[in-house]
Amino acid sequence: MKEIIRLREVNKTFTSEKGHNIEALQDINLSIEESQFICLLGPSGSGKSTLLRLMAGLMDASEGEVEVMGKSIKKPISEASMVFQEYSLLPWRNIIDNVAFGLEVRKVPKKEGYAIARNILGKFGLEGFEKNYPYELSGGMQQRAAIARAMAVSPEILYMDEPFGALDAHTRLQMQQELISFWLKDKRTIVFVTHSVEEAIFLGTRIIVMSSRPGRIIEDFQIDLPYPRDRWSGKFGHYFNRLMDLMNGKSSITEEYSEVYNQCNNL
Repeated sequence: MKEIIRLREVNKTFTSEKGHNIEALQDINLSIEESQFICLLGPSGSGKSTLLRLMAGLMDASEGEVEVMGKSIKKPISEASMVFQEYSLLPWRNIIDNVAFGLEVRKVPKKEGYAIARNILGKFGLEGFEKNYPYELSGGMQQRAAIARAMAVSPEILYMDEPFGALDAHTRLQMQQELISFWLKDKRTIVFVTHSVEEAIFLGTRIIVMSSRPGRIIEDFQIDLPYPRDRWSGKFGHYFNRLMDLMNGKSSITEEYSEVYNQCNNL
């Protein structure tokens, strides 16, 4: 497959208000091929979101080179879309106008843009809610709309920064399944930030494990599991245990995942 993202010897340092240097990323070398579903996994403060923003052109590296689609990236590009943890919908626009926003920016004729927006809203189970405003929808529906807006412009790359982190457990599982179903249809490249081991294994074809600050890549896992994935299978548990071994000492097993961890151990 063709390489679509490349980072070479990338470092990122921030300067605090008091003038102290904070090293967020150190010696990042990474190659991502088209159609991969990449999960960036690591504890809080490991630089996952910073790394994603470097790829997306939302900030510059302090050192090193970031290339996307064969070119050095200095700003966001039209071939990529971003989904944040916050729903980031425009509150003064109804849902169909939110989803059509990126198409407007690209000068797509209004009638054509609305047709595209209606079609993708249907794929995300939002038909009938086109005229509603964001505040009238649940958190899960708002995030569906945010993802639909990102996908409406048919991006080559979709960057996702913990997009399900603010959702309740049931809605999060539902959104994971919907995202996988959508990805399987056209295999767009996805780079997905998470601190959840379980979520990374359920979603990703490949998991990049990062250390605590300064963030470094400490492991690169290929996940050899068919879709849809069974969280209670022995092989899923095997990956879970291996990844938790890496994460131990860098982040603790949270209450949210301790039950999953224990049941995997008993398989």
